[in-house]
Amino acid sequence: MMKIKRLVPYHTPAFFLLLFSIVLMTSCASRKNLVYFQDIEEIDKLASRVIYDPVLQPDDLLTITVSALNMETVLPFNLPVVAYMDTGQRASGTPQLQTYLLDNQGNLEFPVIGRIKLGGLTRSEAVDLLREKISHYVKNPVINIRIMNYRVTVLGEVARPGSYTIPNERITIPEALGLAGDLTVYGKRDNILIIRDKNGEKTYTRVDITKKDLLESPYYYLQQNDVIYVEPNKAQVQSSTYNRNATVVISIASVIIALISVLTR
Repeated sequence: MMKIKRLVPYHTPAFFLLLFSIVLMTSCASRKNLVYFQDIEEIDKLASRVIYDPVLQPDDLLTITVSALNMETVLPFNLPVVAYMDTGQRASGTPQLQTYLLDNQGNLEFPVIGRIKLGGLTRSEAVDLLREKISHYVKNPVINIRIMNYRVTVLGEVARPGSYTIPNERITIPEALGLAGDLTVYGKRDNILIIRDKNGEKTYTRVDITKKDLLESPYYYLQQNDVIYVEPNKAQVQSSTYNRNATVVISIASVIIALISVLTR
């Protein structure tokens, strides 16, 4: 009976190196460490209690427009802003929306009304307060408030870390991570840090995006200036001490050693 020679003898260092390389190449991360919303099948049993309404904060930059059936009556509340350009004969420009900056106490100076505190109020509460004040001068005013500097910052183990401006003033944690190109395979999905300014103080919490509970978290909808930090997992921390390409180098070296063992027999 013909015997088949082993390409790499079991007792040689080349064999153990080859075996180690195969294990590295074929190993994979656990599903529970990578998949989002793993218990999503139970979401139909939950009654969502999360109602999103952005809260105005100090240093927010706002545009506030006031409308009514008789537009002449609201002119004092809509100060014109024009960027002038000298054409040689006369000044001309394009009208722009007036912006208001909340001070560090959340106050602003509004035409006719004067100083008013909007910081700490939700947008709908701020609209109601302005409507109440302006109703003394205008019949049935319509108020619109926009936050012009609404942005969130995503840091850590994501593809594109950075700060992102949100024009529609509404964004969730998954959407923010999507803007940043999603987590890398090295990001910890069960321990994401959210840092938030609340009443002038820094608060923080940690969320697990592998669980459905995130959908009912008060942090599911982000607020302006929120910071998301994705912590690196244990493998990434350990790999920081050596070259990330080490496994590739080991694999190539093992193949070369195996070939040399065969050719020199």
